[in-house]
Amino acid sequence: MPYVNVPNDLSKIKTKIAFNLTKRQLVCFGIGAAVGIPVYLLTRSAIGNTGALFVMLGIMLPAFLMAMYERDGLPFEKVLRNILNTCFLRSGVRPYKTQNIYAPFTGKEEPVAESKDQKQPH
Repeated sequence: MPYVNVPNDLSKIKTKIAFNLTKRQLVCFGIGAAVGIPVYLLTRSAIGNTGALFVMLGIMLPAFLMAMYERDGLPFEKVLRNILNTCFLRSGVRPYKTQNIYAPFTGKEEPVAESKDQKQPH
């Protein structure tokens, strides 16, 4: 009796709409085609077929990247946002600091590190 393997994690399965593509992929490809094809048709007479083809590919490539690229379940724009945040917007060094909320009740302030002069010899 034949059987079919069913994955345990069904959240990774995406609903396909047409041509075995997801809704996101169809929208991104549609936007790429709506922008790229007119650019090709308008620039073909000015720079030739090969040049217009490369211009069209350069314009359509970001839409293709947005449709197909996925890393750890995150789409391209979220991955790009995370990379920009960690590299440029947030500081690199994040020291671990705690604040004792019970210090006012015990009469103690934050502990101060002892200097070398205040240490007693053994």
